[in-house]
Amino acid sequence: MSAGVILAAAVATVAPSTAVTPYPAAFFAAKQPNTALDMVKLLPGFTLDTGDQVRGFASSAGNVLIDGARPASKEDPLDEILKRIPATSVLRIDVIRGGAPGVDMHGKTVLANIIRRQGGQSLIVSASETAVQDGRLYWGVRIEGSKTAGPTTWEGSLLAAQGYDDGSANGTRVQVTPTGALQENAQELSSGAAYNWKATGAVETPVMGGKLRLNASLFINPYSYSQGDQGAQPPTVDLERDHDKQSTAEVGARYDRALGGRASLESFVLQQFGERRYIANYAAPGDVEHFRLAKETSESIVRTTVTIEATPALSVETGGEGDFNWLLAHTTYIVNGQPTAVPAANVRVTELRGEAFGIATWKATRTITLLGGLRLEASRINSTGDVVSGQQFVFPKPRLLVTWSPDDADQIRLRIEREVGQLNFDDFTAGSAPVSQGVHAGNPNLTPQQDWVVEAAYDRRFWKGAQITATLRHYEITDVIDRKPILDPAGDYDAPGNIGSGTKDEAVLALTLPTDRLGLKNGTLTGQGTIRQSHVIDPTTLQPRSISGLHPSDWEAHFTQGLPRWKSKWGFDVFGQWSETYYRFNEVDTDKLKTYVVLFGEYQPRPDLTLRLEIDNLGARAFRHVREISNGLRSSFPLAYTDIRDLHGGRAYYFRVRKSFG
Repeated sequence: MSAGVILAAAVATVAPSTAVTPYPAAFFAAKQPNTALDMVKLLPGFTLDTGDQVRGFASSAGNVLIDGARPASKEDPLDEILKRIPATSVLRIDVIRGGAPGVDMHGKTVLANIIRRQGGQSLIVSASETAVQDGRLYWGVRIEGSKTAGPTTWEGSLLAAQGYDDGSANGTRVQVTPTGALQENAQELSSGAAYNWKATGAVETPVMGGKLRLNASLFINPYSYSQGDQGAQPPTVDLERDHDKQSTAEVGARYDRALGGRASLESFVLQQFGERRYIANYAAPGDVEHFRLAKETSESIVRTTVTIEATPALSVETGGEGDFNWLLAHTTYIVNGQPTAVPAANVRVTELRGEAFGIATWKATRTITLLGGLRLEASRINSTGDVVSGQQFVFPKPRLLVTWSPDDADQIRLRIEREVGQLNFDDFTAGSAPVSQGVHAGNPNLTPQQDWVVEAAYDRRFWKGAQITATLRHYEITDVIDRKPILDPAGDYDAPGNIGSGTKDEAVLALTLPTDRLGLKNGTLTGQGTIRQSHVIDPTTLQPRSISGLHPSDWEAHFTQGLPRWKSKWGFDVFGQWSETYYRFNEVDTDKLKTYVVLFGEYQPRPDLTLRLEIDNLGARAFRHVREISNGLRSSFPLAYTDIRDLHGGRAYYFRVRKSFG
């Protein structure tokens, strides 16, 4: 018997009054879900976390297990995996809050575990067409299938699609002086589009008393962007064209088995290769710029976990992970025909990182569960080329989570943990996006950001399937990674850097509300809102400000209603407006995106055929990009001018046909 099956069985035996709440397939039936992703989105008090795009296996985990095990791939996003699981193959979904003996929470406070029905086969073909309001058309085709032959399961998928960049649009661009006088006035036309080519495959079969899963994927993603500014005052024409092609190949394996008694083993091996080719060309009167970036990456991971269920109330996990990563980047920047030096333009970076961990989950009483653990991370990062350096880091990462479930309706969770961020290899090399807004230097001499976080969460379940969750978090941050100036005789540049200590506070409110009692039968309304504050000292002005890139607030709301009588469902998704600000040495950039609304309807004339129609960006939301620019350090030079771009994207109409076989 495999470790994943043991875990699923252990969770199945836990009574609903504890930290585990089971939701059988019948709970979702009236909402007419097509995939496991549709079902996960309907879980009370659960918000899907697809994981982080970072190096390492443990640090990139999402918050969904499949048959008690984490997917054995990093390149295949969790939401894409869930799309490939038909709703008809899901037996139930268990939501685990706070932890339970025998369950690896992967650092999350809430997990969903999808338990599938055994056996069978499926083949699903879907085709889509998207029509943008300005007349552009984009298509997509997806084929995915699975088959079980005895104890062996095969899975595969192919995707070929075009997509448009809804962040590019037409609008106005103006530049004004600090007194409000207009110094430039132009019309901007921008558009971006990408191709997605992807193939995945996996096989899972018994091996040596356990279960082995092999997976592979190939992803090719070319993207093109063009931006033209037609100036009326003064009469000028600026043009930029970018091309960005990224490719990733991955192979991986997961092996799990019982070790006898109440112990189990789970091991992962993964190898990933990546390549990026980015070219940007900008032309304006008296200014012609050419930027080119060639980058190659590799990641190798080995991870092993041993889980011991010492008693029905106590389980212990121990193990380790080893990672070896390298990046090779070469950058050229030419201005008016002359090569221009940029700090950290050409570097090779290697990282060797290891982590050992031990975690214990103890169900102390019927109502109280304790989860305590310690991870010890050690790494060495070396860079050669333009910047020669070597750094070593050792970080202990303790964690304590206390869960109190006084009754079936209420749960309180308290967490204290030391978190250590991961250095982004993209910060190590020079970059530009787009080149008309300046080239940014790289910085290989970074220290990972660390914080102590204290979190309190309260869940309240009511009615039938309704839940409200309130969460408060406070972070004490060390070695904040933000933007800082690099002052050089050849020119000053903006670059990522450690700028000192800071704080961050978050308040989150989430709601899941069946609407039967409100007169909308078979409907579910879900929503989440976050308020966020942060504080750090600006390295240029030495004045307090917020941390770059953090949204002061976020909110979203979703509604879906099943109409079984008409074999249909409908709903909407609303993503609230947000803003984010980046503080650079010579400018302050603020992006504001208005509310985005999706209205959809589905019709299922037969169990094996689904038709879906969406209206995306129903309100034709606007995007504003504001650059407040000085002629040097903001601490020494006053505001020179403000560049304001107001772009208005149009609606898009999406139609999909989904046919299943077998």
